[in-house]
Formats: sequence, C-alpha cells, structure tokens
Amino acid sequence: MPDAGFNMKSDSIQTVRPLEAGVVYAFSDCAEPVCIVRSGDRLAIETLDCYSGQIRSSADLGNLDRSRINPATGPIRIEGAKPGDILCITIDAIELAATGIIVAGNGIGAFGAEIEGRACRIVHIVGGSVKFNDYLSIQASPMIGTIGVAPAGGSISTKDPGAHGGNLDSALIRAGARVYLPVFQDGALLAIGDVHAVMGDGEVGGTGVEAGGTVLLAVDIIKGSRIHNPVLEAGEAWVTIASAKTLDGAVDHARLDMFRLLQQSLDLPDVELAMLMSIGGSSGICQIVNSMKTARFTMPMSLCGRRLLPHT
Repeated sequence: MPDAGFNMKSDSIQTVRPLEAGVVYAFSDCAEPVCIVRSGDRLAIETLDCYSGQIRSSADLGNLDRSRINPATGPIRIEGAKPGDILCITIDAIELAATGIIVAGNGIGAFGAEIEGRACRIVHIVGGSVKFNDYLSIQASPMIGTIGVAPAGGSISTKDPGAHGGNLDSALIRAGARVYLPVFQDGALLAIGDVHAVMGDGEVGGTGVEAGGTVLLAVDIIKGSRIHNPVLEAGEAWVTIASAKTLDGAVDHARLDMFRLLQQSLDLPDVELAMLMSIGGSSGICQIVNSMKTARFTMPMSLCGRRLLPHT
C-alpha cells in the first residue's frame, strides 16, 4: 500500500518535472541523466500523457507529431548501480491529472478492418472514477505503462518493451507494487511515463485512459542477485514479465523466468516445481498491441515464499 508518510512537499523527496528536466523517447546507453540520486532516495516523478499533451479534442488526432508519442521523464542516474545489479522501484502512489484520453479505431491496437475510422474521447477523472459518458463510469486504477532502464547496448524506443522494461503496459505496475529491473549500464538510467488512469489486460484498443500524473516512488540497488527480465512484487504474489515478437514467445519466457527463480528459492526437484506452477501459477497477458508482445507468470507468495528476491 502507499506509504502514508510519503509527502511530496518533504525536503527529502526530489521532484523531477518533464517540462524542466526534459523527456526521452528512447531508452539509451548514451543518454545524459537529468538528475542523480542514491539508493534509498525517494522521488516524485511528473509525467506527460502518452501524446505529450498534443490531443485536446478529436480534431487533433489527425495532426499528431508521432515523434512525440510516449515520452518518458528522465533518465535518472542511480549512483552506484552497476551492470548485473537489480534496481528495485517501490511505487508508493500515482496521482492522476483531471482528464484522460482514449483513442481507438482502424489499425490501432489489435483492431483492423472490423472498425472504420478513428476517434478519440476526452474523459474526466472525478472522485476516483473515469466518466466514460453520461451514464457509464469505471473505477480508476492508476498504473504505469512505461518504466525502464538503459538497455545493454544502443537504444530502444519508449514505445517498445524488452528485458530493460520499457513499454510493458502491465496493469499490475501500480501503487503498492515493487518493480525489479536488471541493470545494464552504470547508473541504470531510469525513465518513467505513459501513466494510465485505468487499462484492461491486453490493451486491445491500443490505449488505456492515457493521463498525465505524478509517480511517488523509492529506488534501491540490490547487489549479488541477477534477473533476466522485469519481476514484480504485487500484493501477495510474485510476477515475472517478459516480451517477445510473439505472444507465445513472451508467455514461454515469463514461465521460464519464474521456473528459474523458484529453482533458486525452493528446495524441490524440478518436476515438483513444474507441478506447483501448473496447479498454483497463472499465465497472463499484459499487452498484445506493441511490436513486442508482453506476458506474465504469477505465483502466490503462499506457495513460493515471501523472499523470492531480496528488497535491498
């Protein structure tokens, strides 16, 4: 749950604002950090919506500068983070802007010829609910679509997911969760964006309720432990997340990552681990609309231990 003592106005919390620090549209091994923090520091990171504020009405949909889609605030250098470490991001709270944007139509997300034309809707977020229209509302469940570090080499668009994190679009990356990312570059170079007021698994229409916001978080460096892809500690469950060109590939990578973690933490033969995963674990979809698809594998802590990964 969010830390009730996490006050944005506290002098101990550094605020990173995109309009001051800047944004990136790629996770890169040569990006210049906008600020430097240390393990254990707490941050308030403000984010733009995924269209960089370009959409204010349906008329704006046809005039988008596509080079400005999916901005991420950062990168933020975490002093002392080295390749092979794990970066742990504890998400304390996500505060939303007052309005959000939904876009759908032909060629957006998983939809093609079955939909004619394209449209967007500006929605109001009031009292924790998204007002879809005059008679339909949906409970807001704020989450982070894009959270990642610099990759092992080169750059990867913020529109894409991968081992570094990026555009994972997992509805489980919300307040109360811990996100564990493998570190590939000195300082990790963390960047965050693409906040959603609410999003369904798969994000089949291509967007959630896209909204600007402020993410309150803490960062910690974990030494002496290694992961291949992002891992979540979400509620009473451990979750492995993986991306691949096909959904089948992503599902398989997430399953294998969980199997490897269980091998390290449970004193059971491999065949019994497979049994445990089959009866107690669950495969799931994060998103099927990006160039790389993202899947997850979830195991309840009651079956696999509360310390599958250390916090610090």
